[in-house]
Amino acid sequence: MTTQPMLKPERPFFSSGPTAKPPVWAPDRIDTRSLGRSHRSKYAKGRLKYAIDLSKELLGVPEDYLVGIMPASDTGALECAMWTMLGARPATIAAWESFGNVWIQDAVKQLKLSDCQVLDADYGEIPDLSQVPQDNDVVFTWNGTTSGARIPDTDWLAADRAGLAINDATSAVFAQEMDWPRLDVTTYSWQKVMGSEAQHGMMILSPKAVERVESYDPPWPLPKLFRIKKGGSINTGIFEGATINTPSMLATEDYILALEWAKSIGGRQAMFERADANAKIVTDWIEATPWLRNMVADPALRTNTGVCMVFTGDWYESLSAEDQAAVPRKITAKLEELDVGYDFNGYRDAPPSLRIWCGGSVEQEDIRRLLPWIEWAYENLKSGSL
Repeated sequence: MTTQPMLKPERPFFSSGPTAKPPVWAPDRIDTRSLGRSHRSKYAKGRLKYAIDLSKELLGVPEDYLVGIMPASDTGALECAMWTMLGARPATIAAWESFGNVWIQDAVKQLKLSDCQVLDADYGEIPDLSQVPQDNDVVFTWNGTTSGARIPDTDWLAADRAGLAINDATSAVFAQEMDWPRLDVTTYSWQKVMGSEAQHGMMILSPKAVERVESYDPPWPLPKLFRIKKGGSINTGIFEGATINTPSMLATEDYILALEWAKSIGGRQAMFERADANAKIVTDWIEATPWLRNMVADPALRTNTGVCMVFTGDWYESLSAEDQAAVPRKITAKLEELDVGYDFNGYRDAPPSLRIWCGGSVEQEDIRRLLPWIEWAYENLKSGSL
């Protein structure tokens, strides 16, 4: 295809984080009554609690689980869980992409866990999770944000396992159903599937996780941002809107807007369906495009959020490694210049690739309009005219 397409996406936002705002988003739709108020005022604290309660409702979190707002996005929430709970028993850290490998580094180099099993896999694959001992605490990423590979099920987690299951679900919640009875800690950030603002994370704790916090004192120092225990018990205030440090009420109201939109269209099931439909458009197109292949070979492991694809074919494979790496950069740079699509280059540590976000805040028609432009840019790059 060398003829430039006619239609551009109306919302050219395809970043995998922060992701596209909900389709109804506009600055004047944000409730500003909490702005300029103390986050500890009755009104602002009530808004924080409302964000917690609405998150719990939409995600179908069990009543006896705790949900709290944490600082430092998903990273802060996940690392809080690792720093406060790991070390009580042997641990397994399972990773198959960039962020999961950060948790490996935390466990091995920072916490220096004495009994730690590491399970890792290349981009596009998942390690053999049946190797995880049921007595071990396990840290894993439900959905590989930078590889497009997700766990196919939770059968490898026994319902009565002794160890904790600590789940980084930041690019999975609101797009994929969580198996709550098998999960003890689940974390995510507002800026992923809900398309809200960054720097705030959520931590969801099962009763077993709460018991671990209350019965265990780790041997390393805990910074203030990780202290979720008070007087030997879980600090329940954190899960009722009393955040550890000062939150952005503007970001909170932005998140509430996204949650209310999701509820208005049918809740998490509608969000699942939107992500599935978006991802199908992209995966079907990859299958029909001879110079692309899905980074994840096994269809059972493919995500419905950040779909990743790598280049193939005689022309691409004839290029040097440096020129191969330039192909996705040049395509995405050109389409950004034309305001066709923003921020869909593959992750910097991943193989040279494209990554199109397909979460529920993206519209199908915008994805359909983007794909012919990628074909146009590739053909023009191949012919030397891009």
